[in-house]
Amino acid sequence: MTDPQSPPPLKLLNREQAILEFNRRVLAQAQREDVPLLERLRYVCIVSSNLDEFFEVRFADMLDAARDPLSPVTGQDVDRVGRAAHTLIDEQYHVFNEQLMPLLRKERIVILNHADRDEPQRAWVAKFFEREVKPLLVPVGLDPAHPFPQVANKSLHFVARLSGKDAFGRDNRIAIVKVPRVLPRVIKLPSNLSDGRQAFVLLTSVIRAHLEDLFPGRKVEAFSQFRVTRDSDLEVDEEEIANLRHALRSGLTTRHFGRAVRLEVVNTCPAELSEFLLEQFGLPPAALYRVNGPVNLVRLNELIDQTDAPALRFKAFEPAWPTGRLPRHKSIFDRVRKGDVLLHHPFESFEPVVQMLREAVADPDVLAIKQTIYRTGAKSELMDLLIEAARRGKEVMAVVELKARFDEEANINWAERLEAVGAQVVYGIVGYKTHAKLLLVTRRESGKLRRYAHLSTGNYNPKTARLYTDLGLLTADADLTSDADSVFRQLASLGKFKAPRRMLLAPFNMHSRMLELLALVEGAARQGYAGARVVIKINALTDAELIHGLLRAAQAGAKVDLVVRGACMLPPGLPGVSENIVVRSVVGRFLEHSRICYFRWADGDDGEALFLSSADWMSRNMFRRIEVAWPVVDARLRQRVIDEALMPYLYDTLDAWQLGPDGRSVRIAGNGQVSAQQALMRLYSDAG
Repeated sequence: MTDPQSPPPLKLLNREQAILEFNRRVLAQAQREDVPLLERLRYVCIVSSNLDEFFEVRFADMLDAARDPLSPVTGQDVDRVGRAAHTLIDEQYHVFNEQLMPLLRKERIVILNHADRDEPQRAWVAKFFEREVKPLLVPVGLDPAHPFPQVANKSLHFVARLSGKDAFGRDNRIAIVKVPRVLPRVIKLPSNLSDGRQAFVLLTSVIRAHLEDLFPGRKVEAFSQFRVTRDSDLEVDEEEIANLRHALRSGLTTRHFGRAVRLEVVNTCPAELSEFLLEQFGLPPAALYRVNGPVNLVRLNELIDQTDAPALRFKAFEPAWPTGRLPRHKSIFDRVRKGDVLLHHPFESFEPVVQMLREAVADPDVLAIKQTIYRTGAKSELMDLLIEAARRGKEVMAVVELKARFDEEANINWAERLEAVGAQVVYGIVGYKTHAKLLLVTRRESGKLRRYAHLSTGNYNPKTARLYTDLGLLTADADLTSDADSVFRQLASLGKFKAPRRMLLAPFNMHSRMLELLALVEGAARQGYAGARVVIKINALTDAELIHGLLRAAQAGAKVDLVVRGACMLPPGLPGVSENIVVRSVVGRFLEHSRICYFRWADGDDGEALFLSSADWMSRNMFRRIEVAWPVVDARLRQRVIDEALMPYLYDTLDAWQLGPDGRSVRIAGNGQVSAQQALMRLYSDAG
């Protein structure tokens, strides 16, 4: 008889290919006719940005793993993922060139190459080159005294092959031109030169047209743009360092020159030049990506931002203020004392969270403020408020995660500014990222201390709160606020772990508790309970133990619905293995970011549990990060989460995809077009 606790015999899906499959779903947004045209172009830019990070982090890690003889990752795995990346990038440029560019031209929005420009336009471009561009370019001819230059991660360069000999009679044919980041990549032509259109030229086209001007007396026989992507993980030995902030500050200067993992050139680049570049960067031929267009499509965001065409963008959406539950211009603390307030972003405004902190800073009865800082941005009113609170003499504790990838520099700067005004700044636990989202305010009321908390699935960033779906809870619940205080104490004191009253805390008890809840559902299903149910909404599912827990519950007869925005390694729909599991991914106007875990093993409130969390179901989140999950115990709020943030996504037939057992996604088509995000936008617009 099969042991019900033994993992099912199946091969999980490849994580890196699952990430590429997610980006294929994002690229599909650029092909939707119901999406405004400039937003379709923005999705192309998003795919490029996502792929940059994929190569900088995931693919770089995969290459490292393939070199380890003890790793299960093989060279064949690397080749398979590399081929999938090539296919996706080729498809991306096809969408850009063959679908979006013709549609933009119909809207009289054009990108003019040198051949497309008339004489007045060429004259304007020539003056722009002489005035704005040429003074910042330093061409480097290669010879023994001028070796191949340092090329920073994702920086734009040109490589050129020159005719003849240099001024000293030497036969140095190859030159490199670095394009400074300070130069705009997209330039809008004056309206008097645009013939009633909105006309743009790319910086690469400007330089290409005048490349020979940089080499007087010589011909440019061949050339190409190129860009190299490098391993961008910060390498810091956290066991050897005395000060993490100083070590990371030093590491930021070398990050841009990590090991090369990808080389991009234009598809017209001669083989001689591409082979030369591959040799310089120590890359194999498979790492070469020939693209039909600009080597960095991310920069086309500049075109979107400069285009005056409101009809080609999403209609503006203003998040609603939760007036019925949180009256404007009244004390946040007075309202939260009466009961918990749930906020659903971006449909509801993030402003109440900012207002709570403003009120705390101004209130003389507030004695202490504690907050975690992960991705708050280079400019942040929340951080300015913490600084002001410290200036006013309040006890301020900030847990700053210095290793929030690509936000390290901004967080280091905030940490230094906070320390300068006397705030207590800690950097969490060495070896563990602090990813939990917590804000705790301690206030003196009637001679006693009362705590107020904000718990969130998303970051303390008002800008991304308008773009990401997240859930936040304002609460004065004694158990939850005590638990939040315990988390801050744990992070500061490094004492022994003491289980919180209600919260789950990774890396201590979150993983084990999720497995216990899955086992409860599994047991109920084995005993014949027809309502056994699991619904999980997360960004990624890659932890093998949790995957096997889901499989056991499904094999016992429980219904399992997963809404996984990004990488999912669980293959659903396999007969006898995962046929009771449906995996959906929703890609819409907003980035799905909330993490919700629902379990039902019996009828009634005592037979179900719903947790909100900062954690995805990945091993790194469960064991190498500080994460929190908290139960929604109020039955009304729990039902609201189910009705708004879970069930609509299970019936979405416009933005949803269904994952197959082979790891490929198929867009869901149903009767009528139903979008969970659009329905929520209408709901909150009507409420507002």
